[in-house]
Amino acid sequence: MNAVPLTADIAHVAAGLPEGTNTFALRGIDGWLQGRTMYGGASTFLAYSAARKAMPSLPPLRGAQIGFIAPVSADMDIAVSVLREGKSVSQIQTDLFCDGALAHRGLWLFGSARPSNGAFSAPGVTDGNTVATADELVSPPEMQFVQNLEIRRAEPAGNPRPSVIRRWVRLRNRDGIDPIGELMLIGDALPPGSLRLMERRGPMSSINWSLTLLGDAPATHDGWWLLETASNHLADGFSSETLRMWNTDGVEVMRGLQSVAVFG
Repeated sequence: MNAVPLTADIAHVAAGLPEGTNTFALRGIDGWLQGRTMYGGASTFLAYSAARKAMPSLPPLRGAQIGFIAPVSADMDIAVSVLREGKSVSQIQTDLFCDGALAHRGLWLFGSARPSNGAFSAPGVTDGNTVATADELVSPPEMQFVQNLEIRRAEPAGNPRPSVIRRWVRLRNRDGIDPIGELMLIGDALPPGSLRLMERRGPMSSINWSLTLLGDAPATHDGWWLLETASNHLADGFSSETLRMWNTDGVEVMRGLQSVAVFG
């Protein structure tokens, strides 16, 4: 087991993971809490980084299925295992343990490019404001992880969809983070769109996150990404959410689905 020392800089944590091993011990990962658990984007980023370090020759990430099983603390152990390696596709599993209990599981799909048999691009986003004209939002201090982000309002004029939250988001410190890792780290940063449908304030918790990368080389201007969460259905204490991410040119780079528990 390889121990990584205490640090608040999550990029340095990822960079410090040793290559070629499949078990990692991380201690004192500070600054990314969301209530009583680590923010899901941070735990997912660490799991992705562990998979990359365990198998440095993996092809580009194409998609993932993430299970948020239990609260993730500042101390964790990550185990990386190979489910299957084919000629062009590798399926990898990451298990994140806290106090010996499974807290986070990632099923990762890495795939090499192949000759294309057809092509289609997702429609770009055209409504809403630009980063330059967007108002900055002040985040509540109790949401510790949000202090690592710059967030600006990005709803289109009038916001005709009451179940949608859209924001411009940028990491305050992007040094040393690869583009795919950056998407993992901020892709789950917004509250669910169902927040705007709740009849009274109460806690919410992401249960899973299924995501697909739209391309293998995401790029944007000056670190800004446009994020959106939208509730598709809210009933019986559960919400089905669609998560989308675009770059500053309006090109969609990632899309996901998420189940959210709505309490209160």
